[in-house]
Amino acid sequence: MTWTAPRVVRVRGLGELGAVTERGMLEGWLTWHRETLLAKCAGLGPEALARATVEPSGLTLLGLVRHMAEVERSWFRRGFAGEDVGEVFTGPADGDEGLSGVRAADAERDFGVYRAEVEACDAAVAGRGLDETFTSSRGVALSLRWVYLVMIQEYARHNGHADFLRERTDGVTGDA
Repeated sequence: MTWTAPRVVRVRGLGELGAVTERGMLEGWLTWHRETLLAKCAGLGPEALARATVEPSGLTLLGLVRHMAEVERSWFRRGFAGEDVGEVFTGPADGDEGLSGVRAADAERDFGVYRAEVEACDAAVAGRGLDETFTSSRGVALSLRWVYLVMIQEYARHNGHADFLRERTDGVTGDA
């Protein structure tokens, strides 16, 4: 049996985020967007996930999953937590952050790597305060709150790309 991207079961609905703490709201929105990206991929096999469907762009759903693993690691683990970890899918000089080099044969593995990276990022910031800061590579002090917000916008932007890619793949729309 051929592997397909698993169905996503939402942790909570967006309506549940209206009366929670600031931290709960930030974590909730980030989780929602993480789940949305995976929902855009759900039910597709490796070939469909690795196919560029909005020409002339080479962007793929699998590339977005790989890219977000890179972005998660960059902001949460390397930036905020100061962990000495390399790139997930790319070399230090390529600059594409996982978007290229996609191979259908690696889809199941790449999804596993993404999920493991999300868990590692959540662990890296567990118990840390939103006001805690780190110094970015550009010498700017940034807070954990800022990292959550930049990650939410990063997912929101790329989930818009995923909308088009999925619709062009098989006509499926929506974020469930």
